[in-house]
Amino acid sequence: MDDHMTDFTINLQQIKVLAPRLNQGIQVILVIHGELTVETNSRFYLLKERDVLVINRNQIYQANGSKENRVLTLKISDRFMLDLYEEYPYSRFECNSLDIDMGRESMINRIRKLLAELMISYYRREESYRIELQAYVSQILLILIRRFKQKGSTSERVDTADQRLIQIIDYMETNYNQAITLDDISHRFYLSSGYLSRYFKNKMGIGFNRFLMKIRLEHSMKDLLYTSDSISHIAMNNGFPNTKSFVSYFKEVYKQTPKIYREENQEERIDTMKTYDFDDATHIIKSPEVLEKLGMLLTDTDESYTNSETQLSELNLDLQHITKQKINRPMHNLAIGELRELLKEGVRSQILMAKKDLRLENIGIRRLMGGSTFITPVETDEILATTSPYYNADFALNFLRKHDLSLFIRVDYKEITSDEVAYFQELNNFIKHCMNVYGTSYLEKWHFMFYEPSITAVSGSELKRIYLKLYEALKLLVPAIRIGAFLPFSFEKEKTTNNHAWLVEGNVPLDFIGYEANQNEIIDFTALGDDRFLLAEGYIKGKTDKLKRYLRKYGKSLPLSLVSWNTLSGNTRHTNGTFFRGALVLQNAIELANEVESMGFWINTEQHEKSGRNRQIRMEGLELYHYFNGKRPAYFAMQFLERLSGTIIAQGQEYVMTENDRGYQLILMNINNVNPYYSVEETFLKKLNKDIRVTIAGLNPGNYQIRKRVFDKDHGALYTKWWDLNSEYGMDAEVIDYITETSQPSLELFDEQIDGEWSFYSYMTINAIHFFDIRRAHV
Repeated sequence: MDDHMTDFTINLQQIKVLAPRLNQGIQVILVIHGELTVETNSRFYLLKERDVLVINRNQIYQANGSKENRVLTLKISDRFMLDLYEEYPYSRFECNSLDIDMGRESMINRIRKLLAELMISYYRREESYRIELQAYVSQILLILIRRFKQKGSTSERVDTADQRLIQIIDYMETNYNQAITLDDISHRFYLSSGYLSRYFKNKMGIGFNRFLMKIRLEHSMKDLLYTSDSISHIAMNNGFPNTKSFVSYFKEVYKQTPKIYREENQEERIDTMKTYDFDDATHIIKSPEVLEKLGMLLTDTDESYTNSETQLSELNLDLQHITKQKINRPMHNLAIGELRELLKEGVRSQILMAKKDLRLENIGIRRLMGGSTFITPVETDEILATTSPYYNADFALNFLRKHDLSLFIRVDYKEITSDEVAYFQELNNFIKHCMNVYGTSYLEKWHFMFYEPSITAVSGSELKRIYLKLYEALKLLVPAIRIGAFLPFSFEKEKTTNNHAWLVEGNVPLDFIGYEANQNEIIDFTALGDDRFLLAEGYIKGKTDKLKRYLRKYGKSLPLSLVSWNTLSGNTRHTNGTFFRGALVLQNAIELANEVESMGFWINTEQHEKSGRNRQIRMEGLELYHYFNGKRPAYFAMQFLERLSGTIIAQGQEYVMTENDRGYQLILMNINNVNPYYSVEETFLKKLNKDIRVTIAGLNPGNYQIRKRVFDKDHGALYTKWWDLNSEYGMDAEVIDYITETSQPSLELFDEQIDGEWSFYSYMTINAIHFFDIRRAHV
């Protein structure tokens, strides 16, 4: 059923025997039914149903098949490839489904599906079938080029560290069939002809022209044995200046003419193969057994793979020479608003979930004295009051104490000074009540942070007076309680405000310094250019480093508490939702792990926005949950960090690897700081996807179970599901529960036998996180 198309040929075949031959162009083989053994000059391939194999240009191969097999072959011509892809002569494609690296499965599935669609379209012969065929072939080639291309280079066979020599030999190997002279090469590589001749002979032990003839002879031998081309045609195609030159050099090496050598060594080419004509092939494709298998190819595919242009990168890790580092884990402070929010069952359940998955130490609250948590006392003639102003507070504190959670309390200057005398009296009473009920040891875990924002009309001396009064009042009752202050700090000016300078310039007692770092604060969201968004890269770590240098300048070495922070998010609810930023959160958390004592989060969007008086969209802090129990990116990002165990054995900007008693763990991140408004432009985002090939040397040999979790915009992000299930008539509890339950990172499972070097691929969308749990199996 050979169509004899100029650019590519599609065949449905029954193959029993194929004699050795030289492949021209690219050939893609798909076994639909039965088995086929293919032998190349490098290895055997036992192909079964659904297996795919690519035979490369100028590759020698032969095949043996089972009775009644069905094989689809797609042959793409050299001319077609050369016209469209300049790198074709320098490339080969290592693609076979028998030996596929982890992370390439979805791409093989995609090739299978395209081949099935190609065949069906060819036999249906509908009006636009030629255009469809071109589209399918082009998509297959794009996958091969972007995902399976290997460099075809002679340098792999040259034992030298001389990069210039490798480049010269690469050029000779690539252009051997062209007219190449010593003068041409010397001019191209900026050398004199005399120097190049001596240099080449000294390095290679053979003269330039002899080496070139040797390359040409190696290539011509394939044509001589595996084609029926004439001797003159072989000489011309392989770069010899004429037939006489080819025959002369051939006799010098093999002691006989090419004609006689071919007659004595060329095997009889007997093929046992049936290529079905169009009508027979159409009938076979419509048969139940083939139709069923084609249907499986069309449906059993991984639609998460998109054949978009991506960044190609490699990560090579050698574990034979490592320095182990401890994993540092700052405390986590979870802000909820006022203490009375703990009366809500939903808030308590979210806290317990976060404690279980994220390791939670402190609950952050505000307005402890001036808020609505305490019950207003009522007049009574009872000798012993049967009501307590601390009833709500006790309920909350009992919950916290039961679950080993402490308080991180923010105290505002205005909160104290609205009625200074009453405030300190009430504070004194409450602390004594807590000492009586819960014991001093529990209060010693609490943190009080004095707060006044950077923009303030209050003088530094007045702020200092109130802080010292607060410090002394609390320390008098509980000497070990932690008391610190918030320090506004300018990233650009690298200093605090004049009104807060007393915190660093004087000898003020401080147990810690609180600060905030928010990438959004340096961005003008009305400007859509890229330049300002590049400033956000490394901003949080950079601000932390600058703050530490500033404190050292005044002789201060204090623990830092990052009470509020955020990554780029956009300043509308729309961009906050579409801009996926999981890797940005995780990267910052990893970078800060060695720098801060504690990090702050907000429990959910509702509590966070309720804390702001004049803004609906809060941008200064990360939230773990949405309005319902749906988990936001910060939750899963921090959960991955908490999953890391053991010691760090390799770390870079976009990866962390650990070793533990069960094996290894690896986190990969595709970090991109871009304008959040671009998050609605899918074409732009696909350019930022990354296909990374990871190679790890030095792993302990053995059998492993690999658990791979993927967190990206399609696996775990709330907004994607929310958008897909959107309705102008609203959502009910059933829909919201479904979104919450299904918005989770994906999980894949692989079994691997690792002996020495191990490599795999990860296709990562923008700001994606891939977490690999590489567990040793004991068999």
